[in-house]
Amino acid sequence: MKNVVILGSTGSIGRNALSVLSNFADRFSVFGLSANTNMDLLKEQIKKFKPKKVVIGDEESFQNFKEENGSEILFGMEGLKKLCSDPEVDLVINALVGSVGLLPSFEAIESEKNLAIANKESLVMAGELLTRKAKEKNINILPIDSEHSAILQCLLSGKKNEVKRLILTASGGPFLKRKKKDWKNIKVEEALSHPTWEMGKKITVDSATLMNKGLEVIEAHWLFDMPADKIAVLIHPQSIVHSMVEFVDGSLIAQMSIPDMRIPIQYALFYPERLPTNNRPLDLAQIKTLSFFEPDPKKFPCLEICYQALEMGGTAPAVLSASNEIAVKAFLGEKISFVDICKIIKKILKKHEVVENPNLDDILNADRWGREEANRIINLKL
Repeated sequence: MKNVVILGSTGSIGRNALSVLSNFADRFSVFGLSANTNMDLLKEQIKKFKPKKVVIGDEESFQNFKEENGSEILFGMEGLKKLCSDPEVDLVINALVGSVGLLPSFEAIESEKNLAIANKESLVMAGELLTRKAKEKNINILPIDSEHSAILQCLLSGKKNEVKRLILTASGGPFLKRKKKDWKNIKVEEALSHPTWEMGKKITVDSATLMNKGLEVIEAHWLFDMPADKIAVLIHPQSIVHSMVEFVDGSLIAQMSIPDMRIPIQYALFYPERLPTNNRPLDLAQIKTLSFFEPDPKKFPCLEICYQALEMGGTAPAVLSASNEIAVKAFLGEKISFVDICKIIKKILKKHEVVENPNLDDILNADRWGREEANRIINLKL
């Protein structure tokens, strides 16, 4: 029996993770949960799974949680770090959104817990530090994103020196066929209408700008120790092929399944085992057609900006992530237009003075600067 912690248990990944864990109650126990705003759902989860510890964002606002089924209630970042370092915990699932996930990721690895990660900002901001620490502690960082899970599986087909390139697939989001001249009028509800995946608001907007795929390029660089020029992106609207690995002999290995996050979550939980599921199988005869094409850099400039940030190195990816987080929040709050997101990020990244070989404090300072600069630009526009 393994004790599992889920950070961000009320979000899309967190809910799917609990769904998977429910099917394997003889193998896993839900030791801890965390949530920030959806307190009603968190109460339901506490009642069902009876975790020993629960982390919520604000101590003053949620005193009533002290009476919930005997769970110990912790608060804020210190609570997250304490939960991740608890000696009874075996596996941490980090499904937090944004840079708030970075310090809990470090705490889990430092405390020698295997880390199943959906919080891409952790690896974007501090991929070198996290992967180095994981090697020192001899623990696994297991990707939950469907694309990186797919690559992890495809890489089993060959040795690292036999890999020609990694190919991340992208649905293209809701505006794949919309002309760029019409993008300035995109409304929030349109950006949140993803054609194939059900996700949180921030990642859904990132998918619409293709920023999400750019962040995944940076993740893949650190997860698989692969240079940027060996990581490509293809648009694949059907979201059936989750990613591919091309080998030097011309072989192309793909991982395919229906678009259901429970599949990569289960793979991470049991890695390197595979267990049966009751998920709907993939019927290729019903799908009929799988299409692929290269993304249009004029429509999706955020993708190229991510490659640039990776090439700049050091603290540049942290600034990229921070400024994007603030810009997306401003768009969701209808303070800026959809096309302003990329413009703001590009402007801030160009201004940033990169710190090479950064330590954790350097990365946190860059994150703070990126946020402040993004808010300053947004406020000036107002």
